Amino acid sequence: MSNHVTVDRLQFALTVTFHYLFPILTMGLALLLAYLKTVAYLGGERRRLPLLRKTAQERATYDDAALFWARIFAVNFAVGVVTGVVLEFQFGTNWAQFSNFSGGVIGQTLAMEGTFAFFLESTFLAAFIAGRHRIGPRWHWIAALLVFAGSWVSGFFIIVTNAWMQHPVAYALHGGRAQLNSFWGLLGNPWAFWQYTHNMSGAVVTGAFVLAGTGALYTLLGRHEAFSRVCLKVGVVAALIFTTLQIFPTGDQHARRVARYQPSAFAAMEGLFPSARGAPLTIIGNPDTERRTLESTIEMPKVLSFLTSRRWNAQVRGLDDIPTDRWPDSVPLVYYAYHIMVGLGTILWAIAVIGAFLLWRGTLFRSTRMLWALMLAWPLTYIANIAGWTVAETGRQPWVVFGLQRTAAGASPASSVPAGTGLFTLLGFAGLYLLIGMLYVLLTVRIVARGPTAAEASEPSAAEPAPAEPTSAART
Repeated sequence: MSNHVTVDRLQFALTVTFHYLFPILTMGLALLLAYLKTVAYLGGERRRLPLLRKTAQERATYDDAALFWARIFAVNFAVGVVTGVVLEFQFGTNWAQFSNFSGGVIGQTLAMEGTFAFFLESTFLAAFIAGRHRIGPRWHWIAALLVFAGSWVSGFFIIVTNAWMQHPVAYALHGGRAQLNSFWGLLGNPWAFWQYTHNMSGAVVTGAFVLAGTGALYTLLGRHEAFSRVCLKVGVVAALIFTTLQIFPTGDQHARRVARYQPSAFAAMEGLFPSARGAPLTIIGNPDTERRTLESTIEMPKVLSFLTSRRWNAQVRGLDDIPTDRWPDSVPLVYYAYHIMVGLGTILWAIAVIGAFLLWRGTLFRSTRMLWALMLAWPLTYIANIAGWTVAETGRQPWVVFGLQRTAAGASPASSVPAGTGLFTLLGFAGLYLLIGMLYVLLTVRIVARGPTAAEASEPSAAEPAPAEPTSAART
């Protein structure tokens, strides 16, 4: 692969990885924020549903929690939008051949993603933050629901775009370009549904652990007791639900799609070189691509065959039966990234199980070790999410559109964007993103340091009616 293509890939890897650090949290928080506001608005002591059976004071705390996390959401959303715009430009500057080839298909979904992100999500986020006492309780609750809807619909169109690159459907080639021939066929891509559910449940895992970790921090510091208890309860329960969903069914079903449609990526994920009947599931191993072996392994016999085909002796295709020019560019990278994702996902699930058990026993808020575990676990969710996307994108190689266009053919010509220009902008983005990252950390730390009620300690909660304006007689 030519030098300028390598530089273009490194630049896109930097920009897309840095950008995705922020949607991971916003998409996860969107659901939790909507839940917090729903409890604050619909909850009551006479509600039959236990999730909504709250006292007025508890509802006020849920409402404060929703507004606090909306501020965190807003900072992440703003940085995500700024860094996301860069990706759109890179399609035209560094990946012009890919844009020319696939623009007739993915242009539809990218345009709709922009519409939902910039108009629905941003508009109602502003209404939610600024309109707590201006638009009324019902519309304030609806604004939270629409922020959630905008975030998740926006994510859906991005996933549909990526799913088409992983498994192209609903297109026809005209003049060497792909043209969409069925919009509903594109949205119904069999790859997209499980990729979307797996991605979004991973985002909620991040949001849940950030929620629980913040609650654990305040509890250890002895601050904001009611708020921290809400964050711990909601965060731990959501973490348990969505770490479980990450494993089954979303992770299981998505892996089966990879095995079916991208056998080269699946074999690299599992470090499987010779095709095998009754293939084992490798827990630990070191792939050696030169000798085409997996060394120092700990295996579970026949489990891989069962997971892919629900048959213990099913045939699983290995890399030896696939031409080397169709292998992922770095088999070890795909293998290790996949096992990092799975390993961290298992650890997070175990933490969530223990946390939920302690919550059920009523000892979570006094368990110092568990509070420390929750407070330190949230970075693992980011690593696991990025590792998962590393598997998806490096596993698809050497194709930018699987089976249709190779990555080298999708880059802009070297005469238009030479390697030196790409390297210069790569270094420029690295420096710029360092500054943006520092500003983001500063803003987030300030919000956390101020706490959930510092900004509006004197304002009435939206869960309770505002006090009436005193009459002239009373003022006298």
